[in-house]
Amino acid sequence: MPAKFKHALTWMVLLIANLITVPAHAADEDWQEAEAPPPPSWRKEGLIVIELPIRTSLIFGVDPSTLTIGPDWVVRYVMVAYNPTGSVNAMYEGLRCDTGEFKTYARASEPGHWNMVAAPVWRELDNTQSATRHALALARQGACESHGIGARTVAELIRRLKNPRQDP
Repeated sequence: MPAKFKHALTWMVLLIANLITVPAHAADEDWQEAEAPPPPSWRKEGLIVIELPIRTSLIFGVDPSTLTIGPDWVVRYVMVAYNPTGSVNAMYEGLRCDTGEFKTYARASEPGHWNMVAAPVWRELDNTQSATRHALALARQGACESHGIGARTVAELIRRLKNPRQDP
């Protein structure tokens, strides 16, 4: 085999191996969060219910009209939590599937009245922490797959959340 051909073949194999092993939007130190849009308006009607693995008196759901996939690969949404007695709370959050983290940007107890979080921080999705279970359940229900977003479009993301994958 000629040396020139061998050299070109080696470079091609290395390039292909690099493309296969590094996801296009992998978590890295150079990642920058895009500015989060202002909290969107939301409704309690028409929520996609998020199934929590631990029994709770609250029902959690995502308002599908608030779902976005940002240029920074953050899935942003409004999660609504309510109980049978009528108490309602909403959280405007972001989910990073590549790092398994989420952030709460704002909270509301009625539509249109957001209270911004003073210094929102990324927190690890952790099933042992009650404050993060809803975001972890959203990720597992279809918002994330492996270490990436579970869909390329918002419409596909909504379809996945409405029809969660069934584990064997």
